[in-house]
Amino acid sequence: MPEPHLRASDADRSAVAVALGEHMAAGRLTLAEYEERLTHVYETKTLGGLAALTADLPPTTPTAAPPTAEPAPARASAPCRRGGWGGDGQAWDAWRRTAIIVLAIWAVTSLATWQFINFWPIWVIGPWGAVLLARTVTGGRDGNHDERHRIRA
Repeated sequence: MPEPHLRASDADRSAVAVALGEHMAAGRLTLAEYEERLTHVYETKTLGGLAALTADLPPTTPTAAPPTAEPAPARASAPCRRGGWGGDGQAWDAWRRTAIIVLAIWAVTSLATWQFINFWPIWVIGPWGAVLLARTVTGGRDGNHDERHRIRA
């Protein structure tokens, strides 16, 4: 353990708070004890003070992650998501979320002023969508695509 007189960081305090929560969940601390110690965690200035708050508790062990099922085989019926035509699903998802947000802002401001204001979202979603569409149709290739494949092969 580092020297107990050193000042504790926010990350140190958070780690102790998480450990106290695990001990409460395990039944080693009552709710009142947990709340009292948690209050002291955020008032404590040194690493030694933090260590004193957990001195009577056993070390916490990280819980093992539950086993995960084997990933399902990739389906060939979704060519527009990742891969197929060079489409980038994450880029389209980001574009879609941004489009919804800017259209909502435009609609709310139009309704708030009781008039349709200039349709400015086209300048946000139009060019971005055109670039994504071009990348999707062309497979995202640039002029060096074939050369890169020859080098790797």
